[in-house]
Amino acid sequence: MKSIFSVFKKGLKKTKTSLSRTISGAITGNKAWNDEVYEELEAALIQADFGVQTALGLVEDIRDRYKCGDIATSAEIIDVIKEDLEKRLTSDSREINFQRDGKLTVIMFIGVNGSGKTTTIGKLAHHLKSEGKKVMLAACDTFRAAAVEQLKLWGERTDCPVVAAQHGADPSAVVFDAVSSALAKEADVLLIDTAGRQHTSKGLMDELGKICRTISKVYPNAPHEVWLTVDSTLGSNAVTQAKEFTKVANITGLALTKLDGTGKGGMAVAIHEQLQLPVFFAGFGEQVSDLQPFNADYYISAIFDKE
Repeated sequence: MKSIFSVFKKGLKKTKTSLSRTISGAITGNKAWNDEVYEELEAALIQADFGVQTALGLVEDIRDRYKCGDIATSAEIIDVIKEDLEKRLTSDSREINFQRDGKLTVIMFIGVNGSGKTTTIGKLAHHLKSEGKKVMLAACDTFRAAAVEQLKLWGERTDCPVVAAQHGADPSAVVFDAVSSALAKEADVLLIDTAGRQHTSKGLMDELGKICRTISKVYPNAPHEVWLTVDSTLGSNAVTQAKEFTKVANITGLALTKLDGTGKGGMAVAIHEQLQLPVFFAGFGEQVSDLQPFNADYYISAIFDKE
């Protein structure tokens, strides 16, 4: 069985390789670190999708410490970056809002088509089941028959009941039945899949708001978590999408997918900086075990530590 850190390490290898070469190359042979060196460092961090705001902040800290004589080597640059990122990523970290005393916890997933939402739900169901929780799934992406079938397959694979309806059914009616059933069967967690809503489509976004209202009518104060799945390869587009989703749903956290598919693993930092939302899970591949609870220390070490 893979260790959690090994999953992070393997998944972020492309990002690590790209950054390590650029950072070490930028200062090798330079007697003094000049503006050109700092610009190279900024460009490398931006290229890895850490975001302009984060890149400028990190390099400014490095510049100040260099002027004060506190750092002078590439290893010390790495230490400064790691220290800064640790502060940023843990500034609003918290535990998942699981309900106590055996009460149902409702977690709703939103995100555009192709972000890996349904697959993430299936993998999370497996993760929660391994912790001894009774999990149910709700297939509320009724606009795509394939999405419903995909979630049903995950239900079979993880031995989790799935509440679904025919293609084209009212998503709010499905979620009403799902929450009612989960309460009646005393499930621990209900994971709700929703349509791949393009953030520019007002009709679909209105439907998302309706689903949230339906859940709260059946089960006051639910959903307890609303997570946006983010395709890590999308860069700044992911931040734009997330900001639009916050207008109709109270997003409480993020699930990042496809961090292994690109050298741009800095997205975890960029979107956190923009939205100040905790990252709860990160996906690094196709295997069930490749979805892991997000760990800031593992994330930073996987990118910046030497082998």
